[in-house]
Amino acid sequence: MKVSELRQKTEKELKRQLINDKEKLQALRFDMVAGKVKNVRAIRTTRKEIATIMTVLGEKKYMNHA
Repeated sequence: MKVSELRQKTEKELKRQLINDKEKLQALRFDMVAGKVKNVRAIRTTRKEIATIMTVLGEKKYMNHA
């Protein structure tokens, strides 16, 4: 998901997306250990998406206090 799309979402939607992505990452890690993951790169992209969401949440938090 693009950063511009994430910035348009509310904090509540971003937090929900963050929880979903963290659950997805956990499932991918378990599947990788079990040998079920074909696309190992999905783990990397999910981690980057989580980091982007956390960055946007931090921006929103900073803007609210400024």
